[in-house]
Amino acid sequence: YPPKYLAYAKMRLFQVPSGGLLIVLVVCLFVTQVTLQLQPLFKRSVTFDERDDGDLEEQLAKFGYQHEFADIAWYPGHRRAVYRIDDRLPLSAPGDGVLDFIGFRATPTLGIQANRLAEDLLERAGNGTGKCVASRLTHAALSVAGYGLMRRSGGVFTGYPVVGPQHRMQASGGCVAGPEDALLTACPWDPRVRASSFFHQTTFSLPLARAAAFVADVRRLRELNPRALCGVELYDGILMRYVKASTAHLGKPPSAGSGGGDMVDFDMTYYRSRDPRRARLFEDVMEEIEQMGIFKYGGLPHWGKNRNLAFAGAAAKYPGMAEFLRVKDAYDPDGLFSSDWSDVVLGVGGGSPTRDAPGCALEGMCVCSRDEHCAPEQGYVCRPGKVYKEARVCTKVSS
Repeated sequence: YPPKYLAYAKMRLFQVPSGGLLIVLVVCLFVTQVTLQLQPLFKRSVTFDERDDGDLEEQLAKFGYQHEFADIAWYPGHRRAVYRIDDRLPLSAPGDGVLDFIGFRATPTLGIQANRLAEDLLERAGNGTGKCVASRLTHAALSVAGYGLMRRSGGVFTGYPVVGPQHRMQASGGCVAGPEDALLTACPWDPRVRASSFFHQTTFSLPLARAAAFVADVRRLRELNPRALCGVELYDGILMRYVKASTAHLGKPPSAGSGGGDMVDFDMTYYRSRDPRRARLFEDVMEEIEQMGIFKYGGLPHWGKNRNLAFAGAAAKYPGMAEFLRVKDAYDPDGLFSSDWSDVVLGVGGGSPTRDAPGCALEGMCVCSRDEHCAPEQGYVCRPGKVYKEARVCTKVSS
């Protein structure tokens, strides 16, 4: 091991109460040198400003430079965008606010199940209009409540701006620290809850120079069928976060030109059936957006919030990948911190993140190339995209 790499082992003994068996557990802790940069505590002032999305491409290019902690949530089905005006203030500024995002709070289990049942029924009925009504009501409820902003913990939203210390404004929800109440309440995604939320995620980063063109393409897709994008609004729309360029081996790579490599993260959450062979309502639209971002615009996939197809060719998008692998092998020559999956996404060993099988496109395990990759028995067959013609998506066709 390199000289700065230290290994420690701690032995722990456990006595089984029923008698004699002694379990010896050796815990290995691997430590390398870590440097942290700290800064004094400060406060933040947050306002959520909802606007028409008509100039979203123009705003996207500059909004992140106008406010230190800016982001934008886009509701394309309803042609709206919510701009997070979020700036640093000195610790002496008045205010003791907190962000406890409503969607990340401990929620009554019956409410979680009712929401899921409602979406399941809309899916099975092919009711896109119903999804649009539901998303409008959901967004209105969040907006009236300030998305969980409060002037003090346990209070209620009384208006903008809300000012509070950094650590309470950055932490976005108290679900994990919710009460232990025999699952009367839970996180909406808690797998212990029967019929809890179940969803796909597609998340990737694009350079600012390409982000506006991607938004314009999604807008063109929206104009063909606005109802098709109401589903993503049920999960708080398309969230766009700003990320600085980085020289880290797997960071957002710097590049020449406007923005110098700074990027926008596009984060989308949408319905997923518990039956992997069941197609989704407007399946083709989200698949086209996914392929548009990952392949047409060369998006860098989020390492955890994506379907398998997003990782096809991902390693080649990182100029520092070879150096990262060299360091990884030096610090972990036996692959203790690797897995078959991490090898695949890092381009080690020649494995593929996708597979060729009936229905594979429905779960993002492949890009369809044949009808059987979709759900032809449900009327979903493989067709080119409507805006991004090189896309291959599972499209519902009339019988």
